[in-house]
Amino acid sequence: MIEALDTAVVELDENDRICQMNGAAEQCLGTGRDRASGAGFSEIGLVPDDLRHAVSDSRSDQRRRHVLECRLAGGVYDCNIQPFENRHVLLELYDLRWEHQRQQLAQREVQTGMLDLLRRNLGHEIRNPLGGIRGAAQMMAEELGEQELGTLARLIMREVDRIDELIRRFGHQQVQRAEVDIHRACDEAIDLLNAETAGSCHVVRDYDPSIPQFSADEQALRQVMLNLVMNAHQANAERIAIRTRIEHGASLLQAGQSMSIRVDVADDGDGVPEHLRPMLFLPLVTGRRDGTGLGLAISQQIAAAHGGLITYREAQPGSCFSLRLPLTFNAD
Repeated sequence: MIEALDTAVVELDENDRICQMNGAAEQCLGTGRDRASGAGFSEIGLVPDDLRHAVSDSRSDQRRRHVLECRLAGGVYDCNIQPFENRHVLLELYDLRWEHQRQQLAQREVQTGMLDLLRRNLGHEIRNPLGGIRGAAQMMAEELGEQELGTLARLIMREVDRIDELIRRFGHQQVQRAEVDIHRACDEAIDLLNAETAGSCHVVRDYDPSIPQFSADEQALRQVMLNLVMNAHQANAERIAIRTRIEHGASLLQAGQSMSIRVDVADDGDGVPEHLRPMLFLPLVTGRRDGTGLGLAISQQIAAAHGGLITYREAQPGSCFSLRLPLTFNAD
Protein backbone atom coordinates (compact mmCIF):
# COMPACT_ATOMS: atom_id res chain seq x y z
CA MET A 1 0.00 0.00 0.00
CA ILE A 2 2.73 2.48 0.90
CA GLU A 3 4.40 1.88 -2.47
CA ALA A 4 1.41 3.39 -4.25
CA LEU A 5 1.69 6.63 -2.27
CA ASP A 6 3.26 9.80 -3.63
CA THR A 7 4.11 10.66 -0.03
CA ALA A 8 7.50 9.47 1.20
CA VAL A 9 7.03 6.93 4.04
CA VAL A 10 9.86 5.71 6.29
CA GLU A 11 9.56 3.35 9.28
CA LEU A 12 12.25 3.54 11.97
CA ASP A 13 12.83 0.91 14.65
CA GLU A 14 13.52 1.61 18.33
CA ASN A 15 17.18 2.34 17.49
CA ASP A 16 16.34 4.80 14.68
CA ARG A 17 17.28 2.28 12.00
CA ILE A 18 15.29 2.12 8.78
CA CYS A 19 12.94 -0.88 8.66
CA GLN A 20 11.14 -0.06 5.43
CA MET A 21 10.56 2.79 3.01
CA ASN A 22 8.69 3.30 -0.24
CA GLY A 23 9.87 4.49 -3.64
CA ALA A 24 9.00 8.13 -2.93
CA ALA A 25 11.26 7.97 0.14
CA GLU A 26 14.22 6.96 -2.03
CA GLN A 27 13.99 10.30 -3.81
CA CYS A 28 13.35 12.14 -0.54
CA LEU A 29 16.39 10.68 1.24
CA GLY A 30 18.61 10.45 -1.83
CA THR A 31 19.35 6.74 -1.41
CA GLY A 32 18.01 3.36 -2.47
CA ARG A 33 16.10 1.00 -0.23
CA ASP A 34 18.69 -1.78 -0.37
CA ARG A 35 21.40 0.56 0.82
CA ALA A 36 19.23 2.25 3.43
CA SER A 37 17.72 -0.89 4.97
CA GLY A 38 19.13 -1.34 8.48
CA ALA A 39 21.06 1.94 8.33
CA GLY A 40 20.67 4.62 10.96
CA PHE A 41 18.36 7.45 9.93
CA SER A 42 21.07 10.04 10.61
CA GLU A 43 23.68 8.03 8.68
CA ILE A 44 22.09 8.17 5.24
CA GLY A 45 22.49 11.89 4.69
CA LEU A 46 21.81 15.30 6.09
CA VAL A 47 18.94 15.07 8.60
CA PRO A 48 17.97 18.34 10.30
CA ASP A 49 18.44 18.46 14.07
CA ASP A 50 14.85 19.53 14.65
CA LEU A 51 13.59 16.42 12.84
CA ARG A 52 15.88 14.08 14.79
CA HIS A 53 14.82 15.68 18.09
CA ALA A 54 11.14 15.47 17.13
CA VAL A 55 11.49 11.75 16.34
CA SER A 56 13.16 11.14 19.70
CA ASP A 57 10.53 13.14 21.58
CA SER A 58 7.65 11.37 19.83
CA ARG A 59 9.10 7.99 20.73
CA SER A 60 9.46 9.08 24.35
CA ASP A 61 6.03 10.60 24.97
CA GLN A 62 4.10 8.63 22.29
CA ARG A 63 2.65 11.80 20.76
CA ARG A 64 2.34 12.71 17.09
CA ARG A 65 4.37 15.63 15.87
CA HIS A 66 4.50 17.77 12.75
CA VAL A 67 7.78 19.34 11.60
CA LEU A 68 7.65 22.00 8.92
CA GLU A 69 10.07 22.57 6.04
CA CYS A 70 12.68 19.89 6.69
CA ARG A 71 15.50 20.18 4.17
CA LEU A 72 16.51 16.69 3.00
CA ALA A 73 18.40 15.30 0.03
CA GLY A 74 15.35 15.40 -2.26
CA GLY A 75 14.19 18.91 -1.38
CA VAL A 76 12.05 20.55 1.30
CA TYR A 77 9.41 18.49 3.09
CA ASP A 78 6.79 18.77 5.82
CA CYS A 79 6.95 15.73 8.11
CA ASN A 80 4.30 13.94 10.17
CA ILE A 81 5.73 11.71 12.91
CA GLN A 82 3.59 8.83 14.21
CA PRO A 83 4.93 6.78 17.18
CA PHE A 84 3.89 3.18 17.91
CA GLU A 85 3.79 1.21 21.16
CA ASN A 86 6.70 -1.00 20.04
CA ARG A 87 8.81 2.21 19.93
CA HIS A 88 8.85 2.19 16.15
CA VAL A 89 8.17 5.52 14.43
CA LEU A 90 6.53 6.18 11.07
CA LEU A 91 7.56 9.28 9.12
CA GLU A 92 5.33 10.72 6.39
CA LEU A 93 7.18 13.34 4.35
CA TYR A 94 5.22 15.64 2.04
CA ASP A 95 7.22 17.21 -0.78
CA LEU A 96 6.40 20.92 -0.84
CA ARG A 97 7.10 21.01 -4.57
CA TRP A 98 3.79 19.22 -5.16
CA GLU A 99 1.83 22.12 -3.71
CA HIS A 100 3.51 24.38 -6.24
CA GLN A 101 2.70 21.86 -8.96
CA ARG A 102 -0.97 21.80 -7.92
CA GLN A 103 -1.04 25.55 -8.45
CA GLN A 104 0.58 25.14 -11.85
CA LEU A 105 -1.95 22.47 -12.83
CA ALA A 106 -4.77 24.79 -11.84
CA GLN A 107 -3.18 27.51 -13.96
CA ARG A 108 -2.94 25.06 -16.87
CA GLU A 109 -6.69 24.45 -16.67
CA VAL A 110 -7.32 28.18 -16.89
CA GLN A 111 -4.97 28.41 -19.86
CA THR A 112 -6.68 25.50 -21.58
CA GLY A 113 -10.06 27.19 -21.17
CA MET A 114 -8.68 30.42 -22.63
CA LEU A 115 -7.16 28.50 -25.55
CA ASP A 116 -10.49 26.86 -26.30
CA LEU A 117 -12.31 30.18 -26.14
CA LEU A 118 -9.74 31.78 -28.41
CA ARG A 119 -9.97 28.88 -30.86
CA ARG A 120 -13.75 29.24 -31.13
CA ASN A 121 -13.44 32.98 -31.65
CA LEU A 122 -10.71 32.52 -34.22
CA GLY A 123 -12.90 30.07 -36.10
CA HIS A 124 -15.81 32.47 -36.21
CA GLU A 125 -14.04 35.80 -36.68
CA ILE A 126 -11.14 34.75 -38.90
CA ARG A 127 -11.77 31.45 -40.67
CA ASN A 128 -15.08 32.57 -42.16
CA PRO A 129 -13.65 35.72 -43.81
CA LEU A 130 -10.61 33.70 -44.88
CA GLY A 131 -12.91 31.45 -46.88
CA GLY A 132 -14.20 34.46 -48.79
CA ILE A 133 -10.67 35.76 -49.42
CA ARG A 134 -9.53 32.38 -50.70
CA GLY A 135 -12.54 32.02 -52.97
CA ALA A 136 -11.90 35.45 -54.50
CA ALA A 137 -8.19 34.66 -54.94
CA GLN A 138 -9.05 31.34 -56.62
CA MET A 139 -11.34 33.07 -59.10
CA MET A 140 -8.57 35.58 -59.87
CA ALA A 141 -6.02 32.80 -60.33
CA GLU A 142 -8.27 30.95 -62.76
CA GLU A 143 -8.99 34.16 -64.66
CA LEU A 144 -5.39 35.39 -64.87
CA GLY A 145 -3.67 32.06 -65.43
CA GLU A 146 0.13 32.34 -65.54
CA GLN A 147 0.22 36.13 -65.54
CA GLU A 148 2.06 37.87 -62.71
CA LEU A 149 -1.19 38.76 -60.93
CA GLY A 150 -2.31 35.13 -61.22
CA THR A 151 0.88 34.07 -59.46
CA LEU A 152 0.16 36.57 -56.70
CA ALA A 153 -3.39 35.26 -56.39
CA ARG A 154 -2.07 31.72 -55.92
CA LEU A 155 0.32 33.08 -53.30
CA ILE A 156 -2.67 34.53 -51.45
CA MET A 157 -4.38 31.13 -51.60
CA ARG A 158 -1.33 29.35 -50.17
CA GLU A 159 -1.00 31.84 -47.31
CA VAL A 160 -4.71 31.62 -46.54
CA ASP A 161 -4.42 27.83 -46.46
CA ARG A 162 -1.42 28.09 -44.12
CA ILE A 163 -3.32 30.37 -41.71
CA ASP A 164 -6.38 28.15 -41.88
CA GLU A 165 -4.30 25.06 -41.04
CA LEU A 166 -2.66 26.86 -38.13
CA ILE A 167 -6.06 27.82 -36.72
CA ARG A 168 -7.40 24.31 -37.31
CA ARG A 169 -4.50 22.77 -35.39
CA PHE A 170 -4.73 25.35 -32.66
CA GLY A 171 -6.74 23.91 -29.78
CA HIS A 172 -6.93 20.42 -31.30
CA GLN A 173 -4.13 18.20 -30.07
CA GLN A 174 -5.05 14.64 -30.98
CA VAL A 175 -2.70 12.13 -29.37
CA GLN A 176 -1.72 9.14 -31.52
CA ARG A 177 -0.20 6.83 -28.92
CA ALA A 178 2.47 4.22 -29.54
CA GLU A 179 5.53 2.93 -27.70
CA VAL A 180 7.93 5.90 -27.52
CA ASP A 181 11.57 6.34 -26.51
CA ILE A 182 11.77 9.82 -24.98
CA HIS A 183 15.49 10.01 -25.76
CA ARG A 184 14.89 9.42 -29.45
CA ALA A 185 12.42 12.33 -29.48
CA CYS A 186 15.04 14.50 -27.74
CA ASP A 187 17.80 13.43 -30.15
CA GLU A 188 15.69 14.15 -33.22
CA ALA A 189 14.88 17.62 -31.90
CA ILE A 190 18.59 18.22 -31.30
CA ASP A 191 19.39 17.07 -34.85
CA LEU A 192 16.84 19.55 -36.23
CA LEU A 193 18.28 22.31 -34.04
CA ASN A 194 21.81 21.57 -35.27
CA ALA A 195 20.63 21.58 -38.89
CA GLU A 196 18.91 24.94 -38.36
CA THR A 197 21.81 26.57 -36.47
CA ALA A 198 24.78 24.85 -38.11
CA GLY A 199 25.72 23.40 -34.71
CA SER A 200 26.41 26.82 -33.21
CA CYS A 201 24.73 25.89 -29.91
CA HIS A 202 26.40 23.30 -27.67
CA VAL A 203 23.90 20.70 -26.44
CA VAL A 204 24.61 18.50 -23.40
CA ARG A 205 22.69 15.24 -23.05
CA ASP A 206 22.19 14.04 -19.46
CA TYR A 207 19.92 11.04 -20.03
CA ASP A 208 18.71 8.44 -17.55
CA PRO A 209 19.17 5.14 -19.44
CA SER A 210 16.75 3.33 -17.12
CA ILE A 211 13.71 5.21 -18.47
CA PRO A 212 11.59 2.65 -20.37
CA GLN A 213 9.55 3.17 -23.50
CA PHE A 214 6.07 4.43 -22.70
CA SER A 215 2.77 5.25 -24.41
CA ALA A 216 2.78 8.66 -26.10
CA ASP A 217 2.65 10.51 -29.42
CA GLU A 218 6.28 10.60 -30.59
CA GLN A 219 5.77 13.21 -33.30
CA ALA A 220 3.99 15.53 -30.87
CA LEU A 221 6.70 15.11 -28.21
CA ARG A 222 9.38 15.79 -30.81
CA GLN A 223 7.55 19.03 -31.63
CA VAL A 224 7.52 20.00 -27.94
CA MET A 225 11.24 19.32 -27.59
CA LEU A 226 11.99 21.21 -30.80
CA ASN A 227 9.99 24.21 -29.56
CA LEU A 228 11.90 24.22 -26.26
CA VAL A 229 15.40 23.94 -27.75
CA MET A 230 14.64 26.46 -30.51
CA ASN A 231 13.32 28.91 -27.91
CA ALA A 232 16.59 28.50 -26.02
CA HIS A 233 18.61 29.15 -29.16
CA GLN A 234 16.51 32.20 -30.05
CA ALA A 235 17.18 33.51 -26.51
CA ASN A 236 20.90 33.61 -27.47
CA ALA A 237 21.84 30.48 -25.54
CA GLU A 238 25.32 29.13 -26.18
CA ARG A 239 24.73 25.98 -24.14
CA ILE A 240 21.59 23.84 -23.73
CA ALA A 241 21.40 20.94 -21.28
CA ILE A 242 18.70 18.27 -21.65
CA ARG A 243 18.25 16.13 -18.55
CA THR A 244 15.83 13.18 -18.20
CA ARG A 245 14.81 11.51 -14.95
CA ILE A 246 12.08 9.38 -13.35
CA GLU A 247 10.11 11.37 -10.77
CA HIS A 248 7.60 10.18 -8.18
CA GLY A 249 4.30 11.96 -7.71
CA ALA A 250 2.65 11.62 -11.14
CA SER A 251 -0.79 11.14 -9.57
CA LEU A 252 -0.94 14.92 -9.39
CA LEU A 253 -0.77 14.88 -13.17
CA GLN A 254 -2.94 11.83 -13.77
CA ALA A 255 -4.91 9.81 -11.23
CA GLY A 256 -3.59 6.32 -10.63
CA GLN A 257 -0.05 7.02 -11.81
CA SER A 258 2.81 6.87 -9.31
CA MET A 259 5.71 7.89 -11.56
CA SER A 260 6.39 10.42 -14.28
CA ILE A 261 9.11 11.19 -16.78
CA ARG A 262 10.68 14.59 -16.30
CA VAL A 263 12.65 16.31 -19.06
CA ASP A 264 14.50 19.51 -18.12
CA VAL A 265 15.69 21.86 -20.87
CA ALA A 266 18.07 24.38 -19.29
CA ASP A 267 19.96 27.08 -21.15
CA ASP A 268 22.31 30.00 -20.48
CA GLY A 269 20.42 32.46 -22.66
CA ASP A 270 18.71 35.76 -21.97
CA GLY A 271 15.88 34.24 -19.93
CA VAL A 272 12.22 35.27 -19.88
CA PRO A 273 11.35 38.88 -18.98
CA GLU A 274 9.74 38.98 -15.56
CA HIS A 275 6.55 40.66 -16.81
CA LEU A 276 5.91 37.77 -19.25
CA ARG A 277 6.36 34.88 -16.81
CA PRO A 278 2.81 34.77 -15.35
CA MET A 279 1.30 34.44 -18.85
CA LEU A 280 4.12 32.57 -20.55
CA PHE A 281 1.99 29.68 -21.84
CA LEU A 282 -0.88 31.80 -23.11
CA PRO A 283 -1.28 32.18 -26.88
CA LEU A 284 0.12 35.25 -28.64
CA VAL A 285 2.47 36.01 -25.72
CA THR A 286 6.04 36.46 -26.93
CA GLY A 287 9.12 38.44 -26.02
CA ARG A 288 10.48 38.44 -29.57
CA ARG A 289 9.60 40.94 -32.25
CA ASP A 290 9.32 38.17 -34.85
CA GLY A 291 7.68 35.60 -32.53
CA THR A 292 4.18 34.21 -33.02
CA GLY A 293 3.50 33.47 -29.36
CA LEU A 294 2.08 30.05 -30.24
CA GLY A 295 5.00 27.66 -29.66
CA LEU A 296 4.74 27.36 -25.87
CA ALA A 297 0.94 27.49 -25.91
CA ILE A 298 0.77 24.55 -28.34
CA SER A 299 3.51 22.69 -26.43
CA GLN A 300 1.49 23.04 -23.22
CA GLN A 301 -1.56 21.71 -25.06
CA ILE A 302 0.42 18.67 -26.21
CA ALA A 303 1.64 18.05 -22.66
CA ALA A 304 -1.92 18.39 -21.33
CA ALA A 305 -3.23 15.96 -23.96
CA HIS A 306 -0.77 13.41 -22.50
CA GLY A 307 -1.90 14.22 -18.95
CA GLY A 308 1.32 16.17 -18.40
CA LEU A 309 2.57 19.67 -17.70
CA ILE A 310 5.31 22.10 -18.77
CA THR A 311 6.66 24.49 -16.14
CA TYR A 312 9.19 27.31 -16.18
CA ARG A 313 11.69 28.49 -13.61
CA GLU A 314 14.37 31.11 -13.79
CA ALA A 315 17.99 29.92 -13.99
CA GLN A 316 21.21 31.79 -13.34
CA PRO A 317 21.78 32.53 -16.10
CA GLY A 318 19.01 31.66 -18.52
CA SER A 319 15.89 29.52 -18.21
CA CYS A 320 14.79 26.01 -17.36
CA PHE A 321 11.65 24.47 -18.81
CA SER A 322 10.50 21.14 -17.36
CA LEU A 323 8.21 18.70 -19.17
CA ARG A 324 6.49 16.12 -16.94
CA LEU A 325 4.62 13.18 -18.46
CA PRO A 326 2.89 10.31 -16.61
CA LEU A 327 4.73 7.06 -17.22
CA THR A 328 1.94 5.14 -18.93
CA PHE A 329 2.04 1.93 -20.96
CA ASN A 330 -0.14 0.42 -23.67
CA ALA A 331 -2.84 -1.91 -22.37
CA ASP A 332 -1.61 -4.77 -24.54
